[in-house]
Amino acid sequence: MNKKYVVRLDSAERDLLEAIVLKGKAAAYKIKHAHILLKVDAEGPGWSDEKTAEAFGCHLNTVKNVRQRLVEGGLETALERKKQERPSRQPIFDGEKEARLIATSCSQAPEGRAAWTLELLADRMVELEIVESVSPTTVGRTLKKTSCSLIAANAG
Repeated sequence: MNKKYVVRLDSAERDLLEAIVLKGKAAAYKIKHAHILLKVDAEGPGWSDEKTAEAFGCHLNTVKNVRQRLVEGGLETALERKKQERPSRQPIFDGEKEARLIATSCSQAPEGRAAWTLELLADRMVELEIVESVSPTTVGRTLKKTSCSLIAANAG
């Protein structure tokens, strides 16, 4: 079978991959990708994708994807994981909603309270229909990035 993405490593690339494998100090996936590239090298062992996948305990698609990333993007791209194109979950607070949260948290606390709590802020965001629902933890994570933060004041 003719392969669409043929791996041909030069001596510098091969030396770098062998160093990654021998040192064993990189992330496990990076070491596995280096092993895969060394074995599928047309100028080297030239293993089939099936044999390589079986030898390193990974899926056949992993071998094909690493091969493709090397040919299309270079050695660094092949050694890294594929970056996610879009987040799995959309963020609750976009720029405008985050600004409204910050403005609310920096405003005067509700009647009978000395300061805003994360629970009060979460309830207020829902009450003002800024978000459909939000947990106090998400509010805290969002506020942690700001200077007007309930978290920063207590952080020490």
